[in-house]
Amino acid sequence: MLSKNRLALLVILMSTAFFILLFFTLPKGVIEPRSNKPFLLMFKIGFLSVTAAITVAIMLIVIFKRGFIKWQLSSFNRFRHLLRLLVKRDFVSRYKRNVLGVLWSLLNPLLTMLIITMVFSYLFRYQIPNFPVYLLSGLIIFGFFSESTNQAMGAIISSADILKKVYVPKYVFPLSRVLSSLVNLGFSFLAFLLVFIITRAPLHWTIVLVPIPIVYTFVFALGIGMLISSLAVFFRDVTYLYPILLTLLMYLTPLFYPISIIPERFLPFIGLNPMYHFIDYFRSVALNGVVPDLWANVVCIGFALSALCCGVYVFMSKQDRYILYL
Repeated sequence: MLSKNRLALLVILMSTAFFILLFFTLPKGVIEPRSNKPFLLMFKIGFLSVTAAITVAIMLIVIFKRGFIKWQLSSFNRFRHLLRLLVKRDFVSRYKRNVLGVLWSLLNPLLTMLIITMVFSYLFRYQIPNFPVYLLSGLIIFGFFSESTNQAMGAIISSADILKKVYVPKYVFPLSRVLSSLVNLGFSFLAFLLVFIITRAPLHWTIVLVPIPIVYTFVFALGIGMLISSLAVFFRDVTYLYPILLTLLMYLTPLFYPISIIPERFLPFIGLNPMYHFIDYFRSVALNGVVPDLWANVVCIGFALSALCCGVYVFMSKQDRYILYL
């Protein structure tokens, strides 16, 4: 039997085995630039090992927990129409009774970009090429993460009336919030393309790769959303603390300032910020015309899978107790 304890032990053993294997066999180009700091090099190889171990663990779950996976897929299929209705309700209610309606999805990022561009271009004078595009590329990705997780956080609490009356898979509610934010992101991306046209920024073919960082961010946001939606049921203080943490994360992420102004000794800590990697990936393909290397993809996949696994584990293990706290 592949129990939770055995699976956790297996992940630890596989991570150790991958670490030893990669330490001696990994080509230097995979995690370039290789630092002369041993600790940073160990961290990079360790992160790669854990990512590989989690990926293998997910494959083992699919193989050995086939009945459970089929039951979950069958349950999802039965309630897919409810999920569609919830996504539509969340999106429509956001712009209900607004004069401009869905147009705010375009105007919000544009007006925010205009204000911050004026502040940081003329007052602080950051010399960043195509600054409006640079700024908006960070704002729409971080805005999607912030909005989706904030909405998902209260998904279970706000659905208490439904959960007390009928059976509904509880993961449908945070998932619907993240999906509705993803729809909103699509409109924000139209505003991003509009800024490209207005500023006459160079448009590279790599922009077709934009769905990749969006998928990474979506998976990461879903994992965090499921985690905090579960925590918020038991600890309502989370609903007050999380926006503060988001504000801190926003200032620690190079959204409106270049990473070049950060002292070199602090760069390894910036690397611990998942949003920095997702936004940097998005900017590479949409703004710089660069295809990210293998290491950039591994980092994004690692953060996304780790958040999803953690979120799903906490959510599923605690979901039977939600009704007692609603």
